[in-house]
Amino acid sequence: MAEKVDRLTRVNELLKRELADDITRGLISAPGMLVSVTEVKTSVDLRNATVYVSIFGGTPSDKERVMRELDRVRVDFQRSIATKLGFKHTPVLYFKRDFRQEKGDRVLEILNGAENGSSDS
Repeated sequence: MAEKVDRLTRVNELLKRELADDITRGLISAPGMLVSVTEVKTSVDLRNATVYVSIFGGTPSDKERVMRELDRVRVDFQRSIATKLGFKHTPVLYFKRDFRQEKGDRVLEILNGAENGSSDS
């Protein structure tokens, strides 16, 4: 069982790295925004993979547009992965927004505001 977990961890990291490279090379258009692959979770049978992305900058509608574009070019990403990594079966990719970083930034913003507000008293 540990061997499967190790293999799955390696596959997740490979996919994360390759997808991040593809995004950096401009497979999607996100002017003024930073699109970051934060995590990949591949199913045990390696048939499906959920790709979590954070998007910094832009308006909420810009971020939604980026998510739609990721879904639209999903097959291009899969083709790229198949070519580079040579998996027997390339997982079907599903993109989801990862809000963890944004939420963490918001908490820090609130804490910094509270800290600055208390020193003014």
